[in-house]
Amino acid sequence: MNERQPILFDEWKTSLSPADAYLMVIAERELGAFIRAVTELFGPEQARLAGEDWIDELELMDALPGPTRRDWGSVTIAAAAQLARRLNTDVDRPTPRVASTDTKVSPIPSSNCFGPTGLA
Repeated sequence: MNERQPILFDEWKTSLSPADAYLMVIAERELGAFIRAVTELFGPEQARLAGEDWIDELELMDALPGPTRRDWGSVTIAAAAQLARRLNTDVDRPTPRVASTDTKVSPIPSSNCFGPTGLA
């Protein structure tokens, strides 16, 4: 069988084998692509936080993903979920409203208004 044995993250960080170096390259590319996408969509601060989330998600895994970039998608998806939660929390925060002192009511023009006869 050619199945790769799961590698513990702590062992991988200190490994110098060519196979583990290859995994490091794939991980760096995946993380880089994720950070670029988040930067483009949400700005550099969210990208920095999302990058930290990505690394945190990788460290939470029992074993490293496999040797293809597709295998690393689970780390990116988990980090993207963290980003979405953070962004939704920011959106759900109530914005303080300032009471208006203007009590005038302005008419709202509408093409759906009926003429003076109302519904016929």
